[in-house]
Amino acid sequence: GAERYFTRWYKPDVKGRPCEDFCVLQHSNICVITLAEAHPLLQSGKTIKSINYQISANCSRLQNKVSGKSKRGAQFLTELAPLCRISSSDGEEYTIYSCIRGRLIEVNENILSNPALLQEKPSTEGYIAVVLPKFEESKSITQGLLTQKEYEEVLLKRRNSSS
Repeated sequence: GAERYFTRWYKPDVKGRPCEDFCVLQHSNICVITLAEAHPLLQSGKTIKSINYQISANCSRLQNKVSGKSKRGAQFLTELAPLCRISSSDGEEYTIYSCIRGRLIEVNENILSNPALLQEKPSTEGYIAVVLPKFEESKSITQGLLTQKEYEEVLLKRRNSSS
């Protein structure tokens, strides 16, 4: 379903961190935030130790309570708002960012009890969060994001520079 109903957009090297790439699956006015194929957490040999939606002492994405048609109570996110932090078994910690502006509709609590979903099904059951951009911004939300083809060119350049 993700291939058919969603348009894939990519944000490579977020905050200047090499290979920390994210994928935004866009369907009309809703966006699903996932890890892009080249993200270090999806490379072989990585095991996810923990996922934490507690962003700071006063902010937990799990406390996001949304109600009604107007999505009252949703936390507002900027492009670089952290969604969660993921620790891997090798001691690395990765901060996952929203990549787009909008209201946080939900976080995927299933990955807390089953972190392997992130690696096994990153575009479906292993998504990180659902974000609703402002209606007037939903067309321009993809500015600064790459298409699938542009992202594949970035990956090709990386492979060529590392070999």
